[in-house]
Amino acid sequence: MWKILGKEAMYLELADVWKARILELAADKEGYDEFKALMEKSEVLHLFNGSTEVHSFIVTVPDDYTPEQIQSMADVILAVAKDNMEMPFVEVEGKYQKCQVNITNEKEPELIGLNRTEGYASGKIFLPILTSLAGPGRMNESNL
Repeated sequence: MWKILGKEAMYLELADVWKARILELAADKEGYDEFKALMEKSEVLHLFNGSTEVHSFIVTVPDDYTPEQIQSMADVILAVAKDNMEMPFVEVEGKYQKCQVNITNEKEPELIGLNRTEGYASGKIFLPILTSLAGPGRMNESNL
């Protein structure tokens, strides 16, 4: 069974449990009210790299967050980690798992689906590269 910060969870709910546990454990930290407000507007995604066995919790924040707000979020998460060293972020069958937390506001372009990012679903994004490779003025290296 998976454990996130001491709470059992199924694999599909690891991100939600991590977010809830961080909020619970940060309740006594300085700046908790701001942290809670910032975290509630953020999305958390969990990724597991099977080859390196590293868990990643990616906190995607809205674009209007300032660098100071993001830094305060990171400070609270770090304080929670330091205060709970005996309780790993991720544990499987009683064994510690490596983990990292990334805070970002980058959004991956959607390649397919209803909300796809314009230009990313086709070769349009690569057209400038292809044009520059085949454009006039390029030396024909096959004649050397």
